[in-house]
Order: sequence, then structure tokens, then C-alpha cells
Amino acid sequence: MNPILLTHFTATSCIGRGLDATLDALRMQRGGLAPCRFDDAALTTWTGEVAGVDDEPVRRDLREFECRNHRLAQLALRQDGFEEAVRAAAAHYGPQRIGVFLGTSTSGIFETELAYRRRDPDTGALPADFHYANTHNTYSLAAFVRAYFALHGPSMAVSSACSSGAKVFASARRMLEAGLIDAAVVGGVDSLCLTTLYGFNSLELLSTQPCKPFDITHKGISIGEAAAFALLERPENAAARNAALDESTIALVGIGESSDAHHMSSPHPEGLGARLAMQQALASAGLAAGDIGYVNLHGTATPGNDTAERLAVNALFDGKRTPCSSTKGATGHTLGAAGALEAVIAALALKHQFLPAGIQTTQPDPELMLEYVLTSRAAPVRTALSNSFGFGGTNCSLILGLGWADSGSDSDGDSKRT
Repeated sequence: MNPILLTHFTATSCIGRGLDATLDALRMQRGGLAPCRFDDAALTTWTGEVAGVDDEPVRRDLREFECRNHRLAQLALRQDGFEEAVRAAAAHYGPQRIGVFLGTSTSGIFETELAYRRRDPDTGALPADFHYANTHNTYSLAAFVRAYFALHGPSMAVSSACSSGAKVFASARRMLEAGLIDAAVVGGVDSLCLTTLYGFNSLELLSTQPCKPFDITHKGISIGEAAAFALLERPENAAARNAALDESTIALVGIGESSDAHHMSSPHPEGLGARLAMQQALASAGLAAGDIGYVNLHGTATPGNDTAERLAVNALFDGKRTPCSSTKGATGHTLGAAGALEAVIAALALKHQFLPAGIQTTQPDPELMLEYVLTSRAAPVRTALSNSFGFGGTNCSLILGLGWADSGSDSDGDSKRT
């Protein structure tokens, strides 16, 4: 595939608002998980809640979209100059030439939970001020961001569980390659809600302590919330509008998707779909496993998921001691936002030449043949693979590269670096 540039990106999660706070937390191995205090949840678990989400309502002209999920999205959009970057792109290309592709799993379902508490005691009717279409509806996130920037290009929501925030990169790339758009706003947003907390509790997947991905004592997930976004452009377009491009510019160079459909909530026991997604990503990038400098593992800290991913990466990397970690020990599992959040974390690792530690993990699975990073450290990293695997066997792997800003394609359409 031809490289697609991340000309701007941002992330907000429980470890911080924006890139500087996120980078500092990763370098200092500072996590954001805390005992669950969300709403009235009576659960013994840890969550990654973003402080201050409810401090500022959505913009006045967009009040019909008012809900926690969109407040979190707005909070993130206002970090790192991302809003200004999108508006500059829209001014250059035209609002009809910018697409919006966003992932979420539960969207604004918490607004529906609140509405059910206010049902009419006689009729059971939901309150008149509850707007399902603009809050709970899965597409409402894409509609909100599209309206926020007054964009008129193609837009869509992807809701494929925990791979949602990664698969949007693939959706956007197809539109860019087809010439239907000149730039794309991609990302993922998922916020805490009772449906998610009690749903995972019913599956006996919640950990009673901060989650420990790939640790021999791992016992379950810690749920977090996050919003992460990237502005994608083809290199020639970004150069033509004089976007700031240099040797630290990050590019999306490989994408792999698969659907093993093994079980609604359990991965294929041998990690078949996960391995296929990674293989496809490598093939599309024209890279071998040995070319990857860092792997951001999906690493949810459930025994079933970690074992399946371990089998998949062992088979693919074939004994290579490639550095890897799951950053969910710091952020929690942010579900539909995880793919976008961890793509941004991988981009930070490339841009700042360091390997983020998998905090909380102290005794890595000895059968994992990759090198699990226990201490954040400086390292020369040129390519990073980020995995996102969801319920129902819907899988996506992204490969990001450093120094691909001037890349083109050869006569066969394969990517190349110059």
C-alpha cells in the first residue's frame, strides 16, 4: 500500500490530556487506573476515568449532541492544536473533501442509562429531552465531529468492538486511495458507562486490581475511557498544501484485517485471526516480521486473550526478541477507542524514539517469545505494529513507520522509502 501520513494526532485518556501529558506518563511509567468510582457502580474493580469530562458541555450550537461521550470527544479535539489542524485542512481542500471515520463500541449509551432513570412512572415513556439519534446512536459520534468542523465529506462510524478505533484507519485509507477524499479525520471515542462495567462483570472478566497484561498472574481487564484522533493525508497532498513534514513525520504503512468468527466473546484459541491480521499488515507494508521495531500488543490481561495473542505473535515472529508491551496497564482497556489510542502511543514511540513499558506487569509470561518491555527506555525504532482484536473475532493490525514522508510507490503499487 502507499503510505498515508498522520499529519496531526492527539490523545486524551486517564494518563493525561494531550500528547505531552501522555508522553510524560508513558516515559515515567505512570498509570491512570484507580478504584472504580464511576456513577453508582457497586463493583470491586479499577477503571481509567478521565478527570473533568463533565466540566464543560458540548459547544452551544451542538447541544442536541450533549452526552458524556461527545464531551470527551470535544475535550480531546481541543488538545495539541488538532482542531486548528483540521480547520486548516478544510480551508485548503474544502469541507466536502474531508472524510470522518470514527470508532466506538457503546457511543453515548450512558445518556440512555440516565434517561431510563427518569422514565414517566405511569407510562414508562422516556423523557422528552432525551435524543437517542444524537447520543446513543452509534453514528452520533461521527455526526458530532462532522458537525463540529462543518465538514461535508463521507462519514461513518465503525463499531466492531475493541478493533473499532483501528479499523477506521483502514476505512479512511480506502477512501483516500480511491480519490474520493483528500484528507480524513479518524479516531475512536469510548466513555465509561454502566452497561460496559456490568456487562464485563457478568462475563467474569473484570480484574479486582489494576490489570496485568501478559503477567503470569493476570486475572482480567480494567476498563478505561479515551478519545484519540489523527488527521490522515496522502504525502503528495500534504506537501502541496505545505504541511509541516520532516524526518519525524509518522506514516501509516501497513494495514491488516481479519474476521475469524470463532466465538462471540472468546478469541480463536490459537490466535488464527490475530495472526492473519498481522500477516496481512506486514504484506501490505512490504515488510518482514524482523523489520518491526516495537509491537503494541492488544494485551487485555484476560487469560484467554493474552494466550491467543501470544500464540499468534510467537508463530509470526518465530523466536525474534522484538520489544513489545501492552499499554493497557496504564490506560485500561478503552474498548472502541483502544485502537486509535494505541496507534497514537505507537506514533509517540516512533517520534520520540522510546519503548513504552507495560506497567503493572512484573512477571511476563515465560512462553511469550518476544521481549516484554518492563522499563520504558530510549531505543531506535523505525516501525511499530499495533494490534487491536475485538469480540466476534474482528481483528485489525496497523503498522506505523518513521521517515516515510517522501515515500511513493513503485510500478507494482508496493510502498517504498526514499
